Amino acid sequence: MAILVAYDGSAPAQKAVEHAFTTYPDEEIVLLRVIEAADGSTGAGIMAAQEMFRDREEEVSKELPAEIREIVSDPDIDFRTETAVGKPAREVVRFAEDNDIDHIIIGSHGRSGLSRVLLGSVAEKIVRRAPIPVTVFR
Repeated sequence: MAILVAYDGSAPAQKAVEHAFTTYPDEEIVLLRVIEAADGSTGAGIMAAQEMFRDREEEVSKELPAEIREIVSDPDIDFRTETAVGKPAREVVRFAEDNDIDHIIIGSHGRSGLSRVLLGSVAEKIVRRAPIPVTVFR
């Protein structure tokens, strides 16, 4: 069984990580961090944006395992980290479909205040679009 945890650093995402490691200690756990791509990149800006995203993806790939080790107290716990660039809900569902994931665990929200209202709920989109079970943590 493969478990995907969408991780954005928020408190609900940290709870999702803790739940995954506690509930599925013997399963394959994949932590996915999506680097959000802004809409509207056009023309010459696309090349610069792609380079910026590649740099950010490398940075996140290096930081994420250490960040997760701080959340999970067991140093022997095994997990895999992945990064993607794009719209978070779309990338989480796409990753799950492309990688034979059996269950998705996500935090209820990573944003707060007005931006959360204006942009909609990533968790809600994942729940609606995912072809597999999704657990949402607050």
